[in-house]
Amino acid sequence: MWPLTWQLIRLAGWIIFLHLAEITLWAVFYVWQQAMPDLHSALYFSSVTYTTTGYGDLVLPPDWRLLGGVEALTGILMCGWSTGFFFAVFVRMLQPRRDDSSPQP
Repeated sequence: MWPLTWQLIRLAGWIIFLHLAEITLWAVFYVWQQAMPDLHSALYFSSVTYTTTGYGDLVLPPDWRLLGGVEALTGILMCGWSTGFFFAVFVRMLQPRRDDSSPQP
């Protein structure tokens, strides 16, 4: 049981890492395009938007506001995809192994 548990923990860690990488890419884009004043603010805004928390204490300039919605939609889709992927891996790990030498139905 513990090897399977550790494998799922590692998978969850990688999924979280990939989400954080995407949030960081959005933030760097906002700073590069001068839509956010600094990287710290951009990371905060991006994480709040990507996770669809949406506090509203930081907003994009009017010309960039539509992009915030695109990031939120991307975050919803990627979190849903991650959940489905994690569940698919979990189900596959619990399936009994089939011996390749046994006759196929």
